[in-house]
Amino acid sequence: MNWKSPYILLVIAALFWGGNFVIGKGFATTMPPFTLAFIRWGVAFLFFLPFAKKELMANMPLWKQEWKTLFWMSLTGIVGFNTLLYIAVHYTTSINAALINAPTPALIALLSFLFLKETVHTRHIIGIVFSIIGVTWIVSRGSLETLLSFSINKGELWMLVAITSWSIYSVIVKKNIGRLPAAGSFLVTMIIGMIILAPFAMYEWIVEKPMTITITSILGFLYIGIFASIVAFLCWNKAVADLGPGKAAPFLNLIPVFASIFAITFIGETLTTAQLIGGAITIFGVLITTGVFIEKRKHLVHRRTNWRGFD
Repeated sequence: MNWKSPYILLVIAALFWGGNFVIGKGFATTMPPFTLAFIRWGVAFLFFLPFAKKELMANMPLWKQEWKTLFWMSLTGIVGFNTLLYIAVHYTTSINAALINAPTPALIALLSFLFLKETVHTRHIIGIVFSIIGVTWIVSRGSLETLLSFSINKGELWMLVAITSWSIYSVIVKKNIGRLPAAGSFLVTMIIGMIILAPFAMYEWIVEKPMTITITSILGFLYIGIFASIVAFLCWNKAVADLGPGKAAPFLNLIPVFASIFAITFIGETLTTAQLIGGAITIFGVLITTGVFIEKRKHLVHRRTNWRGFD
């Protein structure tokens, strides 16, 4: 097996991000969300600093010049998405949270059209519609009565806000790609994020008195700080650089798959019929949005053309 293959790197990234949902759920009753997010990025910063320090120091004038962009990247990506995710799993299952995360590529396509004036194709619209139907099925648990009465779990509503935050972050990154050095800007957004999170985490620590630190909790912190943050991001970015975002995006669909496997295996969650149906519809919509079926059809046509060449 070639561990440097971009496809293997994409699977590794999805694996570690899937685990983040389950770890977050595991901490839900003992560690408040802002504190957990602060610890996560504190661990990530300490481990990533040696690798990005040179790039950080060499571009100080650039960071000062682009501080507004970096602030919004940090607020939406580092602070917003992760804290909202940890809030969400206080009220809903990690499986539900991961499934609601699935339509993110479709939402990014929509926001890219609205704010970056990117072209929207028919497949984008169809994919977005399917994704909306799938998520609606999940949050309503397949019940029209639940949907009409709007008696939806607030954890799922928080998760919808979380993926909106991440999608905004992704659009900001797309707009500024090539302008900001990747490693250095990632480190700067961590620093800004920790500054934003610090007062909220301090308040939680004083008022809510989080759990006593144990070996198990330390292992959890190391997982979300190193593997779900640094390793996953590095694997993802390397694979996207090799394959392009279009070919990489469908691998995000592995996140709810891995999250479900981990949740069922380690914390005893169960997969419901509504989750299966809604998840399948959502992932189908994302696959349409990212053009997987078009690429597959082109590949088959190409193979048939080549085969006829030997007739």
